Amino acid sequence: MPRTPPLMMVRVDATDPLLLDRARKMRRAMTEPETCLWFALRGKRLNGVKFTRQVPIGPYIADFCARAARLIIEVDGDTHTDQSRDDRRTGWLEAQDYRVLRFSNADVVMNLDGVLQMIAVALTTAPHPTLSPEGRGL
Repeated sequence: MPRTPPLMMVRVDATDPLLLDRARKMRRAMTEPETCLWFALRGKRLNGVKFTRQVPIGPYIADFCARAARLIIEVDGDTHTDQSRDDRRTGWLEAQDYRVLRFSNADVVMNLDGVLQMIAVALTTAPHPTLSPEGRGL
C-alpha cells in the first residue's frame, strides 16, 4: 500500500474533517511558546484585534490568524529546519492575500514584548500590497 504523505503536504480544503480534527488537537496541545503568545493575543488584547489559533486555511493550519487584518503569525520550533517547505507555505498563504510573520520559539519565550511590538507594527502598517481595499475596512 502506498504511503500517504504527512497531512500538511496534502492539498485539502479547510473544511476537510481530518484537517479540522488536526487543528482541534493542535489547540489542545499547544507548545509553551504558542501558549505564551496566545495569552498575549487572545480576547483582542493586542490593539483590539481578534486573533484565532490553529486556523485551517486551505491545506495549512496557521498558528495564529487575524482574519480582519489578513495577518498570520507562525511560531516555529526546532522542527522547522526545511526552509524551502516554510517558503512554499508562506508563498501559498501570501497568494491568498495574507501577510505572514514568523518567530522562533526562542524569540517568543525570551523577547515576548519585542514580538508583540512587531505584530502591533504589522497591524498598523499598510496591508499586503496585493490586497484590494474593498471589504477590508480600509
